Amino acid sequence: MPKKGTSGSSRPEPKIIRPDDIDPKHRWDRPLQAPGRTQVDFEERIDFRRLHDYRLARTRAALAQSGLGALLCFDQHNIRYTTSTVIGEWARDKLTRYSLLTGNGDPYIWDFGSAARHHKLHAPWLHTDHCRAGLLGMRGATGADITLFKDAAKEIKAILVEEGVADMPLGLDVVEPPMLFELQKLGIEVRDGQQAMLQAREVKNIDELTLLNMAAAMVDGVYQDIAEALKPGVQESQIVALATKRLYEMGSDCVEAINSISGERCSPHPHNFTDRLIRPGDQAFFDVIQSFMGYRTCYYRTFNVGRATAPQRTAYKKAREWMDRVIDLLKPGMSTGKVAAALPKAQAAGFASEWTPSASTSATASGSDCTSGRSSQGSTRSASRSSSSPAWCSPSRRIARRATACRRRASRRK
Repeated sequence: MPKKGTSGSSRPEPKIIRPDDIDPKHRWDRPLQAPGRTQVDFEERIDFRRLHDYRLARTRAALAQSGLGALLCFDQHNIRYTTSTVIGEWARDKLTRYSLLTGNGDPYIWDFGSAARHHKLHAPWLHTDHCRAGLLGMRGATGADITLFKDAAKEIKAILVEEGVADMPLGLDVVEPPMLFELQKLGIEVRDGQQAMLQAREVKNIDELTLLNMAAAMVDGVYQDIAEALKPGVQESQIVALATKRLYEMGSDCVEAINSISGERCSPHPHNFTDRLIRPGDQAFFDVIQSFMGYRTCYYRTFNVGRATAPQRTAYKKAREWMDRVIDLLKPGMSTGKVAAALPKAQAAGFASEWTPSASTSATASGSDCTSGRSSQGSTRSASRSSSSPAWCSPSRRIARRATACRRRASRRK
Protein backbone atom coordinates (compact mmCIF):
# COMPACT_ATOMS: atom_id res chain seq x y z
CA MET A 1 0.00 0.00 0.00
CA PRO A 2 1.26 3.53 -0.67
CA LYS A 3 2.59 5.31 2.35
CA LYS A 4 0.55 8.18 3.74
CA GLY A 5 1.76 10.77 6.13
CA THR A 6 2.18 14.41 6.93
CA SER A 7 4.40 17.05 5.45
CA GLY A 8 8.00 16.16 6.10
CA SER A 9 7.39 12.40 5.98
CA SER A 10 9.26 10.11 3.61
CA ARG A 11 8.46 10.38 -0.06
CA PRO A 12 5.36 8.40 -1.06
CA GLU A 13 5.65 5.48 -3.40
CA PRO A 14 3.78 6.29 -6.62
CA LYS A 15 1.20 3.87 -7.92
CA ILE A 16 2.84 1.20 -10.04
CA ILE A 17 2.24 1.68 -13.77
CA ARG A 18 2.48 -1.63 -15.58
CA PRO A 19 3.50 -1.71 -19.26
CA ASP A 20 0.05 -3.01 -20.16
CA ASP A 21 -1.55 0.05 -18.50
CA ILE A 22 0.02 2.40 -21.04
CA ASP A 23 -0.07 0.08 -24.05
CA PRO A 24 -2.02 2.04 -26.70
CA LYS A 25 -3.19 -1.23 -28.33
CA HIS A 26 -2.47 0.08 -31.81
CA ARG A 27 -3.25 -2.26 -34.71
CA TRP A 28 -1.25 -0.97 -37.64
CA ASP A 29 -2.05 -4.14 -39.61
CA ARG A 30 -5.67 -3.00 -39.88
CA PRO A 31 -7.31 0.17 -41.25
CA LEU A 32 -8.31 2.64 -38.56
CA GLN A 33 -12.04 2.22 -38.14
CA ALA A 34 -14.69 4.94 -38.15
CA PRO A 35 -17.66 3.04 -36.70
CA GLY A 36 -21.14 4.27 -35.95
CA ARG A 37 -21.49 6.07 -32.66
CA THR A 38 -23.81 3.52 -31.04
CA GLN A 39 -22.42 0.50 -29.18
CA VAL A 40 -23.27 -2.98 -30.45
CA ASP A 41 -22.78 -6.53 -29.18
CA PHE A 42 -21.33 -7.99 -32.37
CA GLU A 43 -18.15 -5.91 -32.83
CA GLU A 44 -15.76 -3.94 -30.68
CA ARG A 45 -15.91 -0.21 -31.21
CA ILE A 46 -14.93 2.16 -28.39
CA ASP A 47 -14.02 0.62 -25.04
CA PHE A 48 -14.62 3.58 -22.76
CA ARG A 49 -13.33 1.87 -19.62
CA ARG A 50 -10.12 0.96 -21.42
CA LEU A 51 -9.95 4.57 -22.58
CA HIS A 52 -10.34 5.92 -19.03
CA ASP A 53 -7.80 3.49 -17.56
CA TYR A 54 -5.27 4.32 -20.28
CA ARG A 55 -5.62 8.09 -19.83
CA LEU A 56 -5.29 7.81 -16.07
CA ALA A 57 -2.23 5.56 -16.40
CA ARG A 58 -0.62 7.98 -18.87
CA THR A 59 -1.20 10.84 -16.44
CA ARG A 60 0.25 8.88 -13.53
CA ALA A 61 3.30 7.94 -15.59
CA ALA A 62 3.88 11.58 -16.60
CA LEU A 63 3.39 12.69 -13.00
CA ALA A 64 5.93 10.14 -11.76
CA GLN A 65 8.55 11.56 -14.15
CA SER A 66 7.77 15.22 -13.46
CA GLY A 67 9.07 15.71 -9.91
CA LEU A 68 5.60 16.88 -8.89
CA GLY A 69 3.59 15.38 -6.07
CA ALA A 70 0.18 16.08 -7.60
CA LEU A 71 -1.63 17.72 -10.50
CA LEU A 72 -4.38 20.28 -9.90
CA CYS A 73 -6.30 20.96 -13.11
CA PHE A 74 -8.80 23.68 -13.97
CA ASP A 75 -8.73 23.16 -17.74
CA GLN A 76 -11.91 21.37 -18.84
CA HIS A 77 -10.01 19.09 -21.19
CA ASN A 78 -7.44 18.05 -18.61
CA ILE A 79 -10.26 17.39 -16.13
CA ARG A 80 -12.05 15.18 -18.65
CA TYR A 81 -8.81 13.36 -19.47
CA THR A 82 -8.12 12.39 -15.85
CA THR A 83 -11.65 11.93 -14.46
CA SER A 84 -13.85 11.12 -17.50
CA THR A 85 -16.36 13.74 -16.35
CA VAL A 86 -17.75 16.67 -18.29
CA ILE A 87 -20.51 19.25 -18.01
CA GLY A 88 -21.77 21.90 -20.45
CA GLU A 89 -19.31 23.70 -22.69
CA TRP A 90 -20.28 26.98 -21.01
CA ALA A 91 -18.01 25.99 -18.10
CA ARG A 92 -14.92 25.92 -20.33
CA ASP A 93 -13.65 29.37 -19.38
CA LYS A 94 -15.10 29.75 -15.86
CA LEU A 95 -12.20 28.06 -14.00
CA THR A 96 -14.59 26.87 -11.31
CA ARG A 97 -14.43 23.08 -11.83
CA TYR A 98 -11.20 21.40 -10.79
CA SER A 99 -9.63 18.00 -10.33
CA LEU A 100 -6.73 16.69 -8.26
CA LEU A 101 -4.56 13.64 -8.79
CA THR A 102 -1.69 12.75 -6.48
CA GLY A 103 1.11 10.36 -7.34
CA ASN A 104 -0.27 7.69 -5.03
CA GLY A 105 -4.00 8.40 -5.08
CA ASP A 106 -7.09 8.33 -7.24
CA PRO A 107 -8.72 11.33 -8.97
CA TYR A 108 -10.80 13.91 -7.13
CA ILE A 109 -13.32 16.14 -8.89
CA TRP A 110 -14.94 19.34 -7.58
CA ASP A 111 -18.03 20.36 -9.50
CA PHE A 112 -21.36 22.14 -9.11
CA GLY A 113 -23.31 20.38 -6.38
CA SER A 114 -25.85 18.72 -8.67
CA ALA A 115 -23.11 17.67 -11.10
CA ALA A 116 -21.07 16.19 -8.25
CA ARG A 117 -24.13 14.21 -7.20
CA HIS A 118 -24.56 13.04 -10.79
CA HIS A 119 -20.94 11.82 -10.88
CA LYS A 120 -21.52 9.82 -7.69
CA LEU A 121 -24.49 8.09 -9.31
CA HIS A 122 -23.17 7.59 -12.84
CA ALA A 123 -19.35 7.53 -12.71
CA PRO A 124 -18.51 4.32 -10.82
CA TRP A 125 -14.83 4.59 -11.79
CA LEU A 126 -14.57 7.47 -9.28
CA HIS A 127 -14.75 7.02 -5.49
CA THR A 128 -18.00 8.57 -4.30
CA ASP A 129 -16.21 10.57 -1.60
CA HIS A 130 -13.89 11.96 -4.30
CA CYS A 131 -16.81 13.65 -6.09
CA ARG A 132 -17.24 16.90 -4.21
CA ALA A 133 -19.23 20.08 -4.51
CA GLY A 134 -17.12 23.12 -5.19
CA LEU A 135 -17.40 26.69 -6.37
CA LEU A 136 -14.71 29.31 -6.83
CA GLY A 137 -14.54 32.83 -8.18
CA MET A 138 -16.11 32.36 -11.63
CA ARG A 139 -13.34 34.55 -13.07
CA GLY A 140 -13.84 37.48 -10.73
CA ALA A 141 -17.60 37.23 -10.24
CA THR A 142 -17.20 37.00 -6.45
CA GLY A 143 -15.27 40.27 -6.33
CA ALA A 144 -12.85 40.87 -3.45
CA ASP A 145 -14.29 38.08 -1.27
CA ILE A 146 -11.71 35.28 -1.38
CA THR A 147 -13.40 33.00 1.17
CA LEU A 148 -14.18 30.38 -1.47
CA PHE A 149 -10.54 30.31 -2.58
CA LYS A 150 -9.29 30.02 1.01
CA ASP A 151 -11.60 27.11 1.80
CA ALA A 152 -10.71 25.30 -1.41
CA ALA A 153 -6.98 25.72 -0.81
CA LYS A 154 -7.31 24.32 2.71
CA GLU A 155 -9.26 21.31 1.44
CA ILE A 156 -6.64 20.63 -1.23
CA LYS A 157 -3.82 20.99 1.27
CA ALA A 158 -5.54 18.49 3.60
CA ILE A 159 -5.68 15.92 0.79
CA LEU A 160 -2.03 16.50 -0.09
CA VAL A 161 -1.11 15.92 3.55
CA GLU A 162 -3.27 12.80 3.81
CA GLU A 163 -1.73 11.30 0.70
CA GLY A 164 1.83 12.16 1.73
CA VAL A 165 2.74 14.69 -0.96
CA ALA A 166 2.28 18.02 0.87
CA ASP A 167 6.02 18.69 0.82
CA MET A 168 6.30 18.10 -2.93
CA PRO A 169 5.57 20.68 -5.66
CA LEU A 170 2.00 20.94 -6.93
CA GLY A 171 1.51 21.18 -10.69
CA LEU A 172 -1.12 23.60 -12.02
CA ASP A 173 -2.35 23.98 -15.59
CA VAL A 174 -4.36 27.25 -15.49
CA VAL A 175 -5.72 29.10 -12.47
CA GLU A 176 -7.26 32.32 -11.17
CA PRO A 177 -4.61 34.39 -9.36
CA PRO A 178 -6.46 34.40 -5.99
CA MET A 179 -6.42 30.60 -5.96
CA LEU A 180 -2.71 30.54 -6.71
CA PHE A 181 -2.01 33.02 -3.91
CA GLU A 182 -4.04 31.04 -1.35
CA LEU A 183 -2.18 27.83 -2.19
CA GLN A 184 1.13 29.63 -1.78
CA LYS A 185 0.06 31.10 1.58
CA LEU A 186 -0.36 27.53 2.84
CA GLY A 187 3.27 26.78 1.96
CA ILE A 188 2.50 24.85 -1.24
CA GLU A 189 5.14 25.18 -3.95
CA VAL A 190 3.31 25.67 -7.23
CA ARG A 191 4.87 24.71 -10.55
CA ASP A 192 3.80 24.37 -14.16
CA GLY A 193 1.71 21.20 -14.47
CA GLN A 194 0.57 21.73 -18.04
CA GLN A 195 3.74 20.18 -19.45
CA ALA A 196 3.10 16.96 -17.55
CA MET A 197 -0.46 16.87 -18.87
CA LEU A 198 0.72 17.46 -22.43
CA GLN A 199 3.24 14.66 -22.05
CA ALA A 200 0.47 12.36 -20.83
CA ARG A 201 -1.85 13.26 -23.71
CA GLU A 202 0.81 13.03 -26.39
CA VAL A 203 0.35 9.35 -27.32
CA LYS A 204 -3.20 8.36 -28.27
CA ASN A 205 -4.43 4.83 -27.75
CA ILE A 206 -6.59 2.94 -30.24
CA ASP A 207 -9.82 4.27 -28.73
CA GLU A 208 -8.62 7.87 -29.00
CA LEU A 209 -7.53 7.40 -32.61
CA THR A 210 -10.90 5.85 -33.42
CA LEU A 211 -12.75 8.76 -31.79
CA LEU A 212 -10.65 11.21 -33.80
CA ASN A 213 -11.49 9.29 -36.96
CA MET A 214 -15.18 9.33 -36.07
CA ALA A 215 -15.02 13.08 -35.47
CA ALA A 216 -13.35 13.55 -38.87
CA ALA A 217 -15.98 11.37 -40.56
CA MET A 218 -18.68 13.66 -39.21
CA VAL A 219 -16.97 16.64 -40.80
CA ASP A 220 -16.59 14.71 -44.09
CA GLY A 221 -20.38 14.52 -44.19
CA VAL A 222 -20.79 18.19 -43.33
CA TYR A 223 -18.51 19.19 -46.21
CA GLN A 224 -20.70 17.25 -48.63
CA ASP A 225 -23.66 19.28 -47.32
CA ILE A 226 -21.67 22.50 -47.71
CA ALA A 227 -20.67 21.62 -51.29
CA GLU A 228 -24.34 21.09 -52.19
CA ALA A 229 -25.50 24.30 -50.50
CA LEU A 230 -22.71 26.60 -51.69
CA LYS A 231 -24.11 28.88 -54.40
CA PRO A 232 -24.56 32.59 -55.13
CA GLY A 233 -26.95 34.32 -52.74
CA VAL A 234 -26.18 32.12 -49.72
CA GLN A 235 -24.64 33.90 -46.73
CA GLU A 236 -21.50 32.74 -44.94
CA SER A 237 -23.56 32.63 -41.75
CA GLN A 238 -26.13 30.32 -43.36
CA ILE A 239 -23.37 27.81 -44.08
CA VAL A 240 -22.34 28.03 -40.42
CA ALA A 241 -25.93 27.37 -39.32
CA LEU A 242 -26.27 24.42 -41.70
CA ALA A 243 -23.01 22.85 -40.54
CA THR A 244 -23.73 23.38 -36.83
CA LYS A 245 -27.16 21.77 -37.08
CA ARG A 246 -25.81 18.81 -39.02
CA LEU A 247 -22.95 18.20 -36.59
CA TYR A 248 -25.25 18.12 -33.56
CA GLU A 249 -27.55 15.74 -35.43
CA MET A 250 -24.57 13.43 -35.95
CA GLY A 251 -23.62 13.46 -32.26
CA SER A 252 -21.15 16.29 -31.78
CA ASP A 253 -20.85 17.28 -28.13
CA CYS A 254 -19.56 20.77 -28.93
CA VAL A 255 -19.39 22.83 -32.12
CA GLU A 256 -16.81 25.31 -30.91
CA ALA A 257 -16.55 27.40 -34.07
CA ILE A 258 -16.94 27.28 -37.82
CA ASN A 259 -14.90 29.69 -39.87
CA SER A 260 -16.75 30.60 -43.08
CA ILE A 261 -14.84 32.93 -45.39
CA SER A 262 -15.48 33.86 -49.00
CA GLY A 263 -14.46 36.19 -51.81
CA GLU A 264 -12.29 39.18 -50.95
CA ARG A 265 -12.35 38.19 -47.26
CA CYS A 266 -10.14 35.17 -47.98
CA SER A 267 -6.85 37.04 -47.58
CA PRO A 268 -5.77 37.66 -44.90
CA HIS A 269 -7.63 34.82 -43.13
CA PRO A 270 -9.93 36.56 -40.57
CA HIS A 271 -10.83 33.38 -38.60
CA ASN A 272 -14.55 34.19 -38.36
CA PHE A 273 -17.74 34.41 -40.44
CA THR A 274 -20.07 37.23 -41.49
CA ASP A 275 -23.38 37.72 -43.31
CA ARG A 276 -21.55 38.26 -46.62
CA LEU A 277 -23.41 36.89 -49.65
CA ILE A 278 -21.59 34.28 -51.74
CA ARG A 279 -21.02 35.51 -55.32
CA PRO A 280 -20.36 33.74 -58.65
CA GLY A 281 -16.67 32.87 -59.04
CA ASP A 282 -15.90 33.26 -55.33
CA GLN A 283 -13.35 31.23 -53.53
CA ALA A 284 -14.78 30.06 -50.19
CA PHE A 285 -13.06 28.14 -47.44
CA PHE A 286 -14.18 26.74 -44.13
CA ASP A 287 -12.75 25.37 -40.91
CA VAL A 288 -14.91 23.09 -38.77
CA ILE A 289 -13.85 23.05 -35.11
CA GLN A 290 -15.97 20.57 -33.20
CA SER A 291 -15.70 17.83 -30.60
CA PHE A 292 -16.92 14.25 -30.41
CA MET A 293 -16.46 12.64 -26.99
CA GLY A 294 -13.88 15.33 -26.29
CA TYR A 295 -11.82 14.62 -29.42
CA ARG A 296 -11.63 17.60 -31.67
CA THR A 297 -11.32 18.54 -35.31
CA CYS A 298 -9.82 21.58 -36.97
CA TYR A 299 -10.60 20.61 -40.53
CA TYR A 300 -10.30 22.93 -43.56
CA ARG A 301 -11.73 22.61 -47.05
CA THR A 302 -11.61 25.15 -49.89
CA PHE A 303 -14.15 25.46 -52.71
CA ASN A 304 -14.81 27.53 -55.81
CA VAL A 305 -18.30 28.75 -56.58
CA GLY A 306 -18.82 28.04 -60.25
CA ARG A 307 -15.45 27.34 -61.83
CA ALA A 308 -11.80 27.73 -60.94
CA THR A 309 -9.45 30.03 -62.83
CA ALA A 310 -6.17 28.84 -64.33
CA PRO A 311 -4.09 30.62 -61.63
CA GLN A 312 -6.21 29.00 -58.94
CA ARG A 313 -5.65 25.56 -60.47
CA THR A 314 -1.92 26.18 -60.57
CA ALA A 315 -1.86 27.33 -56.97
CA TYR A 316 -3.98 24.36 -55.90
CA LYS A 317 -1.63 21.93 -57.63
CA LYS A 318 1.33 23.42 -55.77
CA ALA A 319 -0.47 23.34 -52.41
CA ARG A 320 -1.53 19.75 -53.06
CA GLU A 321 2.09 18.78 -53.76
CA TRP A 322 3.16 20.31 -50.45
CA MET A 323 0.44 18.51 -48.52
CA ASP A 324 1.03 15.13 -50.17
CA ARG A 325 4.74 15.46 -49.42
CA VAL A 326 4.16 15.86 -45.68
CA ILE A 327 1.32 13.32 -45.52
CA ASP A 328 3.78 10.72 -46.81
CA LEU A 329 6.01 11.54 -43.81
CA LEU A 330 3.31 10.98 -41.20
CA LYS A 331 4.03 7.71 -39.43
CA PRO A 332 4.74 6.56 -35.86
CA GLY A 333 7.95 8.03 -34.52
CA MET A 334 8.05 10.99 -36.90
CA SER A 335 8.52 14.37 -35.20
CA THR A 336 6.51 17.47 -36.09
CA GLY A 337 9.81 19.31 -36.54
CA LYS A 338 10.81 17.03 -39.42
CA VAL A 339 7.36 17.36 -40.96
CA ALA A 340 7.50 21.15 -40.75
CA ALA A 341 10.95 21.17 -42.36
CA ALA A 342 9.44 19.55 -45.47
CA LEU A 343 7.09 22.51 -46.01
CA PRO A 344 8.11 25.76 -47.75
CA LYS A 345 9.79 28.49 -45.74
CA ALA A 346 7.76 31.51 -44.69
CA GLN A 347 9.40 33.63 -47.37
CA ALA A 348 8.00 31.34 -50.09
CA ALA A 349 4.51 32.25 -48.91
CA GLY A 350 5.16 35.98 -48.89
CA PHE A 351 6.15 36.45 -45.23
CA ALA A 352 9.29 38.11 -43.91
CA SER A 353 9.63 35.41 -41.24
CA GLU A 354 7.63 32.76 -39.42
CA TRP A 355 6.34 35.48 -37.06
CA THR A 356 6.24 38.77 -38.97
CA PRO A 357 4.23 39.42 -42.17
CA SER A 358 6.11 41.27 -44.88
CA ALA A 359 5.13 44.85 -45.57
CA SER A 360 4.34 44.05 -49.21
CA THR A 361 1.93 41.19 -48.56
CA SER A 362 -1.23 41.24 -46.49
CA ALA A 363 -1.11 37.52 -45.73
CA THR A 364 -1.17 34.17 -47.39
CA ALA A 365 -4.42 32.90 -48.75
CA SER A 366 -6.42 30.15 -47.20
CA GLY A 367 -4.38 27.17 -48.27
CA SER A 368 -1.50 28.09 -45.97
CA ASP A 369 -3.74 27.31 -43.00
CA CYS A 370 -4.31 23.74 -44.16
CA THR A 371 -1.79 22.02 -41.92
CA SER A 372 -1.79 19.31 -39.31
CA GLY A 373 -3.45 20.62 -36.23
CA ARG A 374 -3.87 21.06 -32.53
CA SER A 375 -5.00 18.76 -29.72
CA SER A 376 -7.25 19.24 -26.66
CA GLN A 377 -7.65 15.70 -25.81
CA GLY A 378 -7.08 15.26 -29.55
CA SER A 379 -7.75 16.81 -32.92
CA THR A 380 -7.52 16.30 -36.63
CA ARG A 381 -7.02 18.77 -39.45
CA SER A 382 -7.44 18.05 -43.14
CA ALA A 383 -5.61 19.37 -46.14
CA SER A 384 -7.57 21.78 -48.30
CA ARG A 385 -9.20 19.62 -50.94
CA SER A 386 -12.30 20.59 -52.90
CA SER A 387 -15.04 18.08 -53.52
CA SER A 388 -16.22 20.14 -56.47
CA SER A 389 -13.36 22.00 -58.11
CA PRO A 390 -9.75 22.96 -57.28
CA ALA A 391 -9.09 25.50 -54.56
CA TRP A 392 -7.22 28.75 -54.67
CA CYS A 393 -4.37 28.52 -52.17
CA SER A 394 -2.22 31.27 -53.68
CA PRO A 395 -0.08 33.47 -51.45
CA SER A 396 0.08 36.23 -54.04
CA ARG A 397 -1.95 39.37 -54.48
CA ARG A 398 -1.14 39.15 -58.19
CA ILE A 399 -3.23 35.99 -58.50
CA ALA A 400 -6.03 37.62 -56.51
CA ARG A 401 -6.10 40.47 -59.01
CA ARG A 402 -6.17 37.99 -61.90
CA ALA A 403 -9.15 36.18 -60.40
CA THR A 404 -11.01 39.47 -59.97
CA ALA A 405 -10.25 40.42 -63.56
CA CYS A 406 -11.56 37.07 -64.79
CA ARG A 407 -14.85 37.62 -62.97
CA ARG A 408 -15.19 41.09 -64.46
CA ARG A 409 -14.55 39.81 -68.00
CA ALA A 410 -17.11 37.05 -67.53
CA SER A 411 -19.64 39.60 -66.29
CA ARG A 412 -19.06 41.83 -69.34
CA ARG A 413 -19.54 38.85 -71.70
CA LYS A 414 -22.94 38.29 -70.16
